[in-house]
Amino acid sequence: MHQATLRLAAVWAAAVLTLGIAACGDSDDDSSGDDAGKLRIGLEAPLSGDLQTLGEGMLNGAKLAAGQLNADGGLLGRDIEIVPIDDGGDAEIGVPAVQDAIDEGLDGVIGPYNSGVGVQTLPLYQDAGLVPIRLTSDNDTEGFGFTLQPMGSQIAPVTAEALTDFIGASKVAIVYDNTEEYTKGIAGEVRSQLEGRDVEVTVFQQLEPGQEDYSGVVNKLAAGKPDAIYAAVYFPEGARIAKAISPGSSPTCLLDYGAYDTGYVEDAGDAAPNCDVVGVPAPSDFAGSETFVSEYEDQFDEAPGTWSPYTYDSLNVLAQAVEQAGGFDAKALTAALNDVKAFEGWTGSTTLVPGTGNREPATVTVDEVNDEGAFSVDRAWAKAVGAPY
Repeated sequence: MHQATLRLAAVWAAAVLTLGIAACGDSDDDSSGDDAGKLRIGLEAPLSGDLQTLGEGMLNGAKLAAGQLNADGGLLGRDIEIVPIDDGGDAEIGVPAVQDAIDEGLDGVIGPYNSGVGVQTLPLYQDAGLVPIRLTSDNDTEGFGFTLQPMGSQIAPVTAEALTDFIGASKVAIVYDNTEEYTKGIAGEVRSQLEGRDVEVTVFQQLEPGQEDYSGVVNKLAAGKPDAIYAAVYFPEGARIAKAISPGSSPTCLLDYGAYDTGYVEDAGDAAPNCDVVGVPAPSDFAGSETFVSEYEDQFDEAPGTWSPYTYDSLNVLAQAVEQAGGFDAKALTAALNDVKAFEGWTGSTTLVPGTGNREPATVTVDEVNDEGAFSVDRAWAKAVGAPY
């Protein structure tokens, strides 16, 4: 376990002892929010900045679930209000935004997405007696609440397997965004996984985000004649790297999970198919997803965002656990979430692992951009590695 993970766990334990396991935003507390008749569930996401498209999809997924729960009688007999918390994908923005939301009163919280933000905001929620249902993937946020998202420890083995068993690489060049907690961590994990498979890592290079043209970076990575380039970046950089890759050329391009979002397809345009992307099944790839997709499109007049299914399911998992716990008391709610097994939702079956709060099975895939300009599971990858998609 990482030292940061241990520190996070210690903060949580201290918060529990200090608060006597009493959630300041408990649904029985009439001080939570201006309308005491509603349960206030925060949705922390990058609702501004480069990742705004991603954040808006997260927000809409939660709103869809809340609307359906409210139409079915609400939660504990009360309507749910989704409270947007814009962290801008930046801890300097996120910390004061989260603190303001906590001060105004929250009963529960979903998010954040960015691990670098979550390292700083997740302790604030738990200090306030809240149990987050987060979307962070960096291992240093493990044990802080619960997640339906894959974690880095689950993503790295799939990535290494894709590079070796699917792409057939014996030499890989790695580039990563050194400004983000998640991308730094996952790049190191993938490197270790590859070296454990006797793969030569020809380059392990930091990338300075914000450049308009990454042709020079790609040329440097290709100079050692690797079989594949793996880039651990978020989607704005991923799109620019794809533009610097020649279609059908060698080395093969594989982008990390951080780049997996509809924003990548929009930014990369015609170059989007130049790289496969480690990700999750697209909203329409999940079995039985037709109804969910249709309901989303009917409400928002657009296709679901990449993470819309995850915030949709996160709220429903939280609601089920709250009903079982009889409220938002942190100790009772944690026990109820630890008891989640084979919950069936938009993203398939979810079982939450006590202690880590991680989801099993993890929904990690390799995705391609299809002829319609949308992500879908790469069927050749699924066949090569025996994935159930």
